[in-house]
Amino acid sequence: SKEQTTQKMLLGKNELYLYNVTLQKPGAILQSIYGNFSAPKAQEIVVNRGGRILELLRPDDTGRLIAVCSVNVFGIIRSITPFRLTGSTIDYIVVGSDSGRIVVLQFDPETNKFKKLHEETFGRSGSRRIVPGQYLTSDPKGRAVMIASIEKQKFVYILNRDSAMNLTISSPLESHKSHVVLYDVVGMDVGYDNPVFACIELDYEDADTDPTGEAITETKKKITYYELDLGLNHVTRTLTETIERSSNLLVGVPGGKSGPGGVLVLSEDHVTYRNILGNDPIKIQVPRRRDIPLDRGVLFVAHEVVKQKDWFFFLIQNEHGDLFKVSLDYEEDIVHNMRIQYFDTVPVANSLSVLKTGFLFVASEVGNHVFYQFSSIGDDEEDVSYEIDGETFTYFQPRPLTNLVPIDEIDSICPVVRCDMANLFSRPDPQMEYLAEETPQIYALCGRGTRSTLKVLRHGLAVSDRAVSPLRRGRPTGVFTVKSQIFDQFHSFIVVSFANATMVLSIAGESVDEVKDTGLLLNTQTIICGLLGEKSLIQVHPMGVRHIITQDRINEWKPPINKMILHATINNSQVVVAVSGGLLFYFELDISGQLVEIERTQLGKDILAVGIAPVPEGRNRARYLSVAVADQVRVFSLDPADCMQTLALQAITESVVTSLQIIEMRGYEGMSLYLIMGTDNGVLLRSTLDEVTGELSDTRFRYLGRKPVRLFKSLSEEDPSVFAVSSRSWICYTHQSRFTMTPLSYVPLDFVSPMCTEQCPEGFVALSGSELRIFTIEGYGNPFNQTSIYLRYTPRRMLVIPNFNLVAMIESDNDSYTKKQITSFYAASNEGAETEVDNTNYNINMKLEEDIEEEEMPQSIYGLPKAGVGRWASCLRLLDVTRNLSYHVVEFEENETAVSLTTCELGEENKMYIVVGTAVDLVWEPRRKCTCGFLYLFELNEQGTSYELVMRTQIDGVPVCMVDYQGRLAVGVDNKLRLYEMGITKMLRKCEKKFTTLLVSLNVSRDRLIVGEVQESFHWVKYSHTENKLFVFADDAGSRYITDSDMLDLTTNIGADKFGNLFVLRLPDNISEQIEEDPTGGKINWGMNNMIGAPYKLSLLANFYVGETVTHVRKVQLTPGGREFIIYVTIFGTVGALIPIQYREDIDFYTSLEMHMRQAALPLCGRDHLAFRSSYNPVKNVVDGDLCTQFSELEGAQQRTISDELRRSPEEVMKKLEDMINAL
Repeated sequence: SKEQTTQKMLLGKNELYLYNVTLQKPGAILQSIYGNFSAPKAQEIVVNRGGRILELLRPDDTGRLIAVCSVNVFGIIRSITPFRLTGSTIDYIVVGSDSGRIVVLQFDPETNKFKKLHEETFGRSGSRRIVPGQYLTSDPKGRAVMIASIEKQKFVYILNRDSAMNLTISSPLESHKSHVVLYDVVGMDVGYDNPVFACIELDYEDADTDPTGEAITETKKKITYYELDLGLNHVTRTLTETIERSSNLLVGVPGGKSGPGGVLVLSEDHVTYRNILGNDPIKIQVPRRRDIPLDRGVLFVAHEVVKQKDWFFFLIQNEHGDLFKVSLDYEEDIVHNMRIQYFDTVPVANSLSVLKTGFLFVASEVGNHVFYQFSSIGDDEEDVSYEIDGETFTYFQPRPLTNLVPIDEIDSICPVVRCDMANLFSRPDPQMEYLAEETPQIYALCGRGTRSTLKVLRHGLAVSDRAVSPLRRGRPTGVFTVKSQIFDQFHSFIVVSFANATMVLSIAGESVDEVKDTGLLLNTQTIICGLLGEKSLIQVHPMGVRHIITQDRINEWKPPINKMILHATINNSQVVVAVSGGLLFYFELDISGQLVEIERTQLGKDILAVGIAPVPEGRNRARYLSVAVADQVRVFSLDPADCMQTLALQAITESVVTSLQIIEMRGYEGMSLYLIMGTDNGVLLRSTLDEVTGELSDTRFRYLGRKPVRLFKSLSEEDPSVFAVSSRSWICYTHQSRFTMTPLSYVPLDFVSPMCTEQCPEGFVALSGSELRIFTIEGYGNPFNQTSIYLRYTPRRMLVIPNFNLVAMIESDNDSYTKKQITSFYAASNEGAETEVDNTNYNINMKLEEDIEEEEMPQSIYGLPKAGVGRWASCLRLLDVTRNLSYHVVEFEENETAVSLTTCELGEENKMYIVVGTAVDLVWEPRRKCTCGFLYLFELNEQGTSYELVMRTQIDGVPVCMVDYQGRLAVGVDNKLRLYEMGITKMLRKCEKKFTTLLVSLNVSRDRLIVGEVQESFHWVKYSHTENKLFVFADDAGSRYITDSDMLDLTTNIGADKFGNLFVLRLPDNISEQIEEDPTGGKINWGMNNMIGAPYKLSLLANFYVGETVTHVRKVQLTPGGREFIIYVTIFGTVGALIPIQYREDIDFYTSLEMHMRQAALPLCGRDHLAFRSSYNPVKNVVDGDLCTQFSELEGAQQRTISDELRRSPEEVMKKLEDMINAL
């Protein structure tokens, strides 16, 4: 029977297969490089996103950074550097990764892909300390590259051209030295002499053999110069000099005809110039902020050379974000002096990149990445240029930006501490109904210190309003934008249609005014309006077609008597109108510019929608017309040879088509025609329209919303796109040659039209109710848009309070002053006094400049004074996300920091309380300790606007994790699990169980506690009421370093470890049943030997290596009654999903496709895909959807070969992949 067949296809109870897909790529940019990668004068940046994705960014004419190409390398990118051969105009990209290979890439602008030119193996795979790849640099003259490991090994490769002008790479030349740790490496500019590479090294050989441990304190860092002899083809160590112990970075100085050559050595508070000639170094001190303790050195974290034809200088950034300009005074090759001055303050960067067109890209360590433009280069600075020889510190005062102007930002949620998913906008206040949303949002705790934020991630593209204007004539029925001539760059008119009138708005610069002399009828509804031919207008209204050639030449066509025009569609030379009664009229523009009727046909059924294809380039007419009637969609030919002949038919059985569009969109194999259909039940259908035969194939479905779908042609990123409007607005567009469909995070729209003006070149004009809206879309290609709420300290934990639609969170920062102390500092400074906070090793003297206001210098950029390690500032916050309003903030004093947060039902009345765990004088390293801890019980008031402290209980450890357990509070205090009950004045400890290491996670499954240790994976614990004891009855067979966990069902939990693995464990059914049937635990062998742990072991169902540390994993459901899946978030900002595969047929399909893709789409950096996903443990029962989705990027022949093996067509394979994503 059918039911028996379905049961056989379903997976067994103890089977689990998952499909992994990345929903949002990592936000962290670990390294960025500048170069001309696609063309000689192209200004481009290649970035390393999260260590796994290589992305090419290019600024457009407005200064926005556009992601041109993004590729997952299925490996860990450790380093990248640009490389240009002598005499070449194109830059190559050299990549060091965990593949044990050095890879040379070139960007191909024709295919919009990175192309692998060379792949040379030099060592084992993996990120190992003695395998090169961590450091990578190139010779500035384009002759060689050096790739080095953290310890011991260095290789030099010579790059050249062959007779066919192809890039060649030599065998590796070794330059190894044992017992040497490398800190940085740079290629020196020595003109066309032998290439030289400078390295910061630390030789620990003596310290390694010293049993007392004293030798390490006397070990010196050295700068070593390695010379590549091009004649003898080997590498030698030419010079070694001792440098400061705190040195950490090297900056190459332009040489040859451009400068004196040499290197800058960056160390704590100092910059030193050195060269290979052995001349005396030139050393200067770096100015300091006044609020940094004198005994605390300041390190540098990033640098870049700003170079033009006749001059250059250096930008170096310290750990507080301050940029300094360093310049050299030199004659020929001799440097006489070095000058340094404060430049500006920007977010602390992982990498800096300067474009020759005057832009600076800051790849932020925390938060959004920023793209700046140079407004000056600091020559007119009023700041003093410091020339310092002594040890006296010189101070500077940070100020607002003067040399840099922010142009654009790239959203990033890195680092993600914790997150949660909920729909807090499902029931907004009546005044905020426009914010109501159907799907949940992701709430991510991000950032660090003063750059901490709560980021709300909504599924959809970000929209920026340019203008919103109410229309007083009633509810409009349509809006259209029209150009004056076909070759105009900007639109000239906005035409707004009402039920019985039409309004025309003229666009002139920044002003929009109503006009009445365009020739359009203003006393009737407009069905469609647009440009016909080169400069004539067409207006279709219910009673006719109005063709406006000039103001004096207007032609009018009337429908038959007692007939009205219901629908119409136009392109640049053709018009089709549908008249009541099933009549269809086809018009075409003739050679003289007149609109003539070509054909009419009677369909016999009421016409519901019409859509015409765009005119192909180089042709006079489009060939295809689509028409929807009650139960089908027909494709007609408009070719003169077979005009109005039916070419294809699509049956529509369960719905009625409400809108049609035929659009030409770009793909990996060129342009393709698509017929897009919107239905009355909120479903969108997309079929491929054959450009030769007109046949329909590969029909795909997508549910958009509750309302009927209406379709509107548009432009996105200068390519054709389609707006689909339902209860939520969606846009279908092409991004990086891939068809993409994404909703908008915006108010529901009724009608949309593209608008291009001088002030808004890529805008849209739309109708929403009785409002006219002009907006732009930002962040094409990003499935989520972000809204940031700034926080006081680094967020640690959060929980959603659904009854009030509120979020409670705890924040804490080490090395920080409390809000009260900071306020007193600024109050005293504004009075002209000096405030001093004394401690054993820390002093702070703060005095603000009178002409600098605090609000001009945001704390998120400039930071706050440092209090010293061991000083904590912490608070508990109650936040209304819909209003961005903090109702109540509880600040903890006396060096107390909050570490855990949960809700718990306690007491006889089972009241809901918010429980906060804190620690006093907390120290995590080198050994965890604290003076004491506390458990706070807070109760919300009836309005949910404030907390009320109920009781405070002192404990003797750090309460890292807590959970509600059967009317009690289960707390992980250090390595002990405790149960607390609510007393009259404090919490009462009932029982305790000791474990091996720190407890970091607690979950509940009925009467069982699932305990996660920081090093020893999971333990399943049961509480015995009769003995008042906790017993461990099952645990994991292996050791895992847990970061987060969640329950999938009563006997299954998913966990994440700090190495980037996700794994699913299950308690065997027979063990679970035995525990249920034996409530006293009398049959369980509790006294089993501890050498093998608990009496029973958990079974591993699935394992998968993500590549980044996962900080959050939860089982979620996006829509009521929808499909459940697992969502995870990594510390670098990746949002991914693990989707259960339900049927055996699907498992066979996806696993077979993955197997073929491993051979057809080899990873770009040479890492074996299977080995990468099994980096720590073998991958088990998880299909990598990120690899499978690359099927659409393969060439047609490869697609057909793989699909034939799967016994499907390429279209069916791609549809299957889309269906898996759409199921979310």
